[in-house]
Amino acid sequence: MDVTGISLTLLTGPTIPVPAPQFVSEALERVSVTHSDKGASGFQLEFKADRTSSFLRDFQLLATRVLASGNRVVLMVTMGGMPRVLMDGFITHIALAHSKASGASTISVTGEDISVKMNLVEESEGHPALGDSAIVAAILAKYARYGVAPKVMPTLSSLARDPLEEVPQQNATDLGYINSLAALHGNVFFVRPGPVPMTNIAYWGPPPRVGTPLATLSVDMGPSTNVESISFSYDGLAPTLFAGFDQDSETEADVPIATLTADRVPLAAEPPILFDRGLIKTCVVKAPGFKAGDASAYVQGMTDKSTDNVLTAQGEVDTLRYGSIMDAPGLVGVRGCGMSLDGIYYVNSVTHSLSRGEYRQQFTLSREGFGTTTAVVPS
Repeated sequence: MDVTGISLTLLTGPTIPVPAPQFVSEALERVSVTHSDKGASGFQLEFKADRTSSFLRDFQLLATRVLASGNRVVLMVTMGGMPRVLMDGFITHIALAHSKASGASTISVTGEDISVKMNLVEESEGHPALGDSAIVAAILAKYARYGVAPKVMPTLSSLARDPLEEVPQQNATDLGYINSLAALHGNVFFVRPGPVPMTNIAYWGPPPRVGTPLATLSVDMGPSTNVESISFSYDGLAPTLFAGFDQDSETEADVPIATLTADRVPLAAEPPILFDRGLIKTCVVKAPGFKAGDASAYVQGMTDKSTDNVLTAQGEVDTLRYGSIMDAPGLVGVRGCGMSLDGIYYVNSVTHSLSRGEYRQQFTLSREGFGTTTAVVPS
């Protein structure tokens, strides 16, 4: 599949993906890939399904098993001569939409990223003498055969546990347990393909809000405008603080615990949790069975998460005009919307939609409030 200046390569196979046969590439009509910092990323491939014109006994796409459930799929986009791995995952669903019009039937193939392999078997096992981040690293090491490289950020609490006092117990799939540990610290977990085919990075930690921003989204800037549409939403009720007491599981003493602000890397100049506290909710600390330090880290993580999506934006770009491929998660600059809305945003999700002659990207952005923290964003 080709768009002017952009080409898509499809690899597939039961074990090692190889370039798809010509009849598969010719039948491919549409591709959709969604990356998100929460939950699995997914893809959908839509093919023309015709057997009547050649009087075939079965649809060739189904009969050859090239796109069978469980096959691994790698999608690569080449733009400006630079290849980019857009998806590495496994086929999970196949659907046929029949039409009485000749050649109008379609076969849709849907799948998820490599993390789907982490969600197939429920485990019941202990992780003695390990803190939460070390547990995640140990679990992810099992998936090296899929080209998974762990990137695990250490936690400020539960760096290690005395096995004579407590042994963390897993009674869930690896993915379910990893996500539950992430929730305890206000963290995210996601798997991203690349940088080369058959390799993936599995990230566990706070939302990555540092690094070089993507190509800037420009609005109402004449010839420099590269955004097709964008809308913003502000939720003043989202930020939540915590206050109260927790009984330390070791000393049984009541320990005061409170959160005062978020610990995320700031992206907004006027977060409501600091500048407009009139609507800020305060909840009672509920962290039974935690040590005092763990309880404090838990409620801090809850406060951090509550501020992540105070200000959100949704929009779309034509990739040829935008000139770049967006990453999620990541950072991106916005300009042309006014000082309250301009600045750097965190990219929550991106959906890449490709069809013959067209490549669009739909995005969702967020930060903790109004106001830019920088006078200039990269052009």
